[in-house]
Amino acid sequence: MTGKLLFTFNAGSSTVKIGMFALERARPRRIGKGMIDFRKAPLRFTLSEGHDTFDIALEAEAGDELDEVVSEAFRRLSWHFDIDGVAAIGHRIVHGGDGFAGPVRIDGDAIAALEALVPLAPLHQPQGLRLVRAIARLRPGLPQTASFDTAFHRSHADVVRRFAIPRALHDQGVKRYGFHGLSYKFIAAELARREPKLAGAKVVAAHLGSGASLCALEGGVSRDTSMGFSALDGVPMATRCGAIDPGVLLHLIGSNGRTTKDVEDILYRRSGLLGISGISADSRELLESDRPEARQALDVFTFRVAGEVARLATTLGGLDALVFTAGVGENQPRIRADVAARLAWLGLELDETANAADAGTICSPSSRISAFVIATDEEQVIADEALSILAIGS
Repeated sequence: MTGKLLFTFNAGSSTVKIGMFALERARPRRIGKGMIDFRKAPLRFTLSEGHDTFDIALEAEAGDELDEVVSEAFRRLSWHFDIDGVAAIGHRIVHGGDGFAGPVRIDGDAIAALEALVPLAPLHQPQGLRLVRAIARLRPGLPQTASFDTAFHRSHADVVRRFAIPRALHDQGVKRYGFHGLSYKFIAAELARREPKLAGAKVVAAHLGSGASLCALEGGVSRDTSMGFSALDGVPMATRCGAIDPGVLLHLIGSNGRTTKDVEDILYRRSGLLGISGISADSRELLESDRPEARQALDVFTFRVAGEVARLATTLGGLDALVFTAGVGENQPRIRADVAARLAWLGLELDETANAADAGTICSPSSRISAFVIATDEEQVIADEALSILAIGS
């Protein structure tokens, strides 16, 4: 593939998704996608181009910096794409704090500001910045941009953003920010495109993956979300706890004698579905298990998700539609059915056949609330935002 290209890097806690886009005047057009999986050694690199898929074990090992990993990934990509034709790299950066209300071109000042936010997103922010630094060293002069998960939620009212803590702490940045904003930005636009009659509707979008959150949308604008100050808050996740009584943390650090690092490890890496079940962080494995601990973990998850839908409906003052997205939301009918069953009192009713088939519309004709499955595309949003701030179109 030759011509002007744009690559996107979407750093998660254990994987990095890579998007390859051809730069066209209207918008970047996806021409391939890849992923680096850091969960096991050797690292795996998967690449999809058209109908072809490649799965490769990388020789490079993950270290404190990612130069070798990125260098090998670029080398593998060069077999399929014109790396010299890459005009820019767009990144997903999880936390933009109060300083970043939209996408920016990355420079030294931006990197310093983003490094200061690492304590607010210790699972994701460091990985994103390691990628930025590695690419800057390997491809000096190549423009890089940052798109922020937090920026989409800057529309929240003060009553939504504020904790009931001393005002001075709020003024110091201790407030609810919200995350998965790139996903919700895509979902809001895609729902309006597919269902124009819902363009101004009151919608809850459920981004259910290894990380999970929900967002209240009104006319495509974020009004509230389940995650708050950090990506720990809200519903339980694969290994993260979700909302928890702060007294538990005081107990663990105080009379239980654990360090803050120990507690961070418990809350981020040993809780959620893994912590409850003691079996796995993967909901697919729990769905296949006949052990009661697996069922209990899934019950807690769907109970909390349904409860969050109801809370967000209160923020919106009603509910017209529910959208499921991300890995679990898009691909696990039983999870969707369990959530919907807990919301039957709101008038939500799924079509069993449509839900089992992962159809786009999964509500029954008699349901008072519409329900959809929409595949999210954070990389498309990153590419669109990168193009919007760089003069690199064809």
